[in-house]
Amino acid sequence: MNLRPDQLAAQLERPLAALWMVHGNEPLLVLEAADAIRAAARRQGYAERETLVVGQGFKWDALALTAGNLSLFGSAKLIDLRIPTGKPGRDGGEALQRYVAALPAQTLTLLTLPEIDWQTRKTSWFKAVAEAATCIELDAPERERLPQWIGSRLATQKQSAAPEALAFIAEHVEGNLLAAHQEILKLGLLHPEGVLSLEQVQDAVLNVARYDIDKLRQAVIEGDPVRCARLLDGLRGEGAAPPLVLWALASETRTLAALRAGQDAGQPLAALFKTERVFEPRRQQAVGRALARLTQGGLRAALMHAARIDRIIKGLAPGDIWDEFLQLSLRLAQRR
Repeated sequence: MNLRPDQLAAQLERPLAALWMVHGNEPLLVLEAADAIRAAARRQGYAERETLVVGQGFKWDALALTAGNLSLFGSAKLIDLRIPTGKPGRDGGEALQRYVAALPAQTLTLLTLPEIDWQTRKTSWFKAVAEAATCIELDAPERERLPQWIGSRLATQKQSAAPEALAFIAEHVEGNLLAAHQEILKLGLLHPEGVLSLEQVQDAVLNVARYDIDKLRQAVIEGDPVRCARLLDGLRGEGAAPPLVLWALASETRTLAALRAGQDAGQPLAALFKTERVFEPRRQQAVGRALARLTQGGLRAALMHAARIDRIIKGLAPGDIWDEFLQLSLRLAQRR
């Protein structure tokens, strides 16, 4: 059974399933969900807990031995199985399939994983676990949903804020959900219950955004020039390596150029996505919108611009690297 994150609390009030799988791209949310399941297990009489962390040299026999090692006092047990890499390997995959095919009695098993890529989702072990388990996927909220997420977190501490205040927080914690959580807790300590003003939020919230290159690529594809400028300013301030920034922009440009050329030649976009390894649905949608506003000529010009930036980085041509990055990003993020 697959649960949405907002269904977890209600599910934990019921008798717990024997097998849970928690995974996602946001460690804070995965940790919180796993903590909630462990707390519910304690309330429901799972007095014992054994933790297994799969790392180099891990012996998968330990899982079966732990499951078979029942307490002398007959109490129920929680097996807390963690695979930080999300890759159990061949032996682990086979062990997991055997385990879920015959779950031990008086035992609740919690499997915690990081973000699961599309290749792993197709493996036999993952399919077997997903079919047998109560599953919850916890990904960081998309940027446009971040203010709503912050608002719901404030509500849990009986506070609220106007949309502009929520937007201010979101802008300053973008890409760093743990920092967002900490800033929200800080607002709860600094101010009483009730409505927070924009001034109170501005005074309290630090600029803790984590400007990473993947978010720059996303802003370019989604046609958000203001965000491109802010992210580039953040990357520059953090001392990001110009060759890495150029690689990200140039590789995105090459992908768009290949897709645009294929489309213009009459090839179906679904096949082109497969060729260019564009698999994630949200990215496919954003790329599709980008292709609608970009032309072959414009993308060729962008590639030539990227080549010029490469010469500037190598000291073979004059120019301000970061200003050129901005101009290239704006060229790709342009809207008709």
